Parts: sequence; C-alpha cells; structure tokens
Amino acid sequence: MTNDKKALLVVSFGTSHAITREKTIGAIEESIARAYPEYEVRRAFTSGMILKVLEKRDGIVIDNVAEAMNRLVSDGYHEVLVQPTHVIPGDEYDSMVDDVMMFEDQFEKITIGTPLLYNTDDYRRVIHAVMDQFPELSEREALVLMGHGTEHPINPAYAALDYQFKDMGYHNVFVGTVEAYPDVDTVLKRIEGYHPDKIVLLPLMVVAGDHAVNDMAGEEEDSWKTIFEKAGYEVDCILKGLGEFQAIRDIYLEHISEAMKQ
Repeated sequence: MTNDKKALLVVSFGTSHAITREKTIGAIEESIARAYPEYEVRRAFTSGMILKVLEKRDGIVIDNVAEAMNRLVSDGYHEVLVQPTHVIPGDEYDSMVDDVMMFEDQFEKITIGTPLLYNTDDYRRVIHAVMDQFPELSEREALVLMGHGTEHPINPAYAALDYQFKDMGYHNVFVGTVEAYPDVDTVLKRIEGYHPDKIVLLPLMVVAGDHAVNDMAGEEEDSWKTIFEKAGYEVDCILKGLGEFQAIRDIYLEHISEAMKQ
C-alpha cells in the first residue's frame, strides 16, 4: 500500500504582532489550504528572534524549518512541498533551502516553491497587485513602498522593482528599503524631482510588523513618515502587509502550482 500523505509547509519570516499575523500569514495559509485540500498545511518561521519572543511572551510555540521537517518525518509524511512567503530570495530563503534539503533522503519527494519576487513575471504580477489597491492614486500623489533591504546579493531586486514600476507607467511610485539601498534619503531625492503634494507609505513586506509600525509610520525623528513630513509633504501611512491583498496571495498559489509542475 502506497503512502499518499502529503504536506505543504508554509515558511514565513514571522511576526510577533498577533493581529497582522492572522491577516497576512494566516490568510496566506488559509488560501493555500482551500486551494489544496489534499495537502496538510503546516507552518514554520525562519526568524529565531521572533520564535523566542512568541514563546517567552505569549506561550506560543512555532516550529523553525528543521523542526517542522522533523515533525513531518515523525508524522509519516512521504511528500512535502515547501512554499516560502518571503518577498525576495535572500538570506532567509537560502537558509530555508539548506534546512529543507538536509531531509531530502527522508522523503520520497521534496519540492520547494519560489518567493514573491523571483522572476520578471513576478515583478509584473506584484506591481499589478499593488496598484489594484490604489485605483484612485492621483498624479499629485506619490506611492512609496518600504522594503526591508538586505546585505545579500539579491538586494538590487528593490531597485529593479522601482525601475519596472516606472517602465509600466507608474512614474509616481518609488521603492526604498529600511536597511539597504535605495535608502530613505535616496527615495526622498527621487521624490523631490517628481514634486508630489502628498505621499502614501505602504510596507513592501508580507506583514505590517515592527518595521511598518515604527520605521515607516512611527513618530520618531528617523521614521519615514517624520522625514517626509519635515520635507514638507502630507503623509498617509497604510499599515497593511502585502499578505492582506488577495492578489498577492494568488501569486503564492501560482508559485505552488508552478512548483508542482517541476
């Protein structure tokens, strides 16, 4: 008798914010579970810091990738598809792949899906998904997307996304990062060349967690909101993670479908 137990492990960076966690990561997992009822959907987070905070502060224990894979082995699953919710294939994605492939001899089949921004088609899909949320964005408004940024060689993906927004006709959309290039000063210089009346800030992150609440929308001197207001702009902050948008969740579903065809 063949073993047909199949699991779909959804791997996220994670967040310690309960409300946004369910609106984003939880919503992605629910969409996947509805689309693939023949799979058992499991959760893993890659941020050790967030896992520690959740366990110590909230008593919530969530598996890291290795623990989740071990559990699937123990539970008798022979096939697993791993789908990351990471935005780019950076350090967290690389580490996830390494952890998953440690178990390649313990499953009949392991398939790994791709993160949100992986190829040129993904960039177009994400741009359409984001702009669908702003049908009334005027030419006198600038939409600024705040990504995380990384020292990983994939970091130019953010500048490439900015370029492709412009190439698709969205000259009033700008992409920057908290921790790398393009930084907020670079974005501000680009915006000053456009001269909008108002700036709309949106996190280019799956969840609207600490970076969105503090670095983007906080009242501190170095928050993006404060920096743009001091430059003379009216600022509106949208505290929604990308995972809240159905069109973004659909991209992850497409990535799973593409992975299954491998």
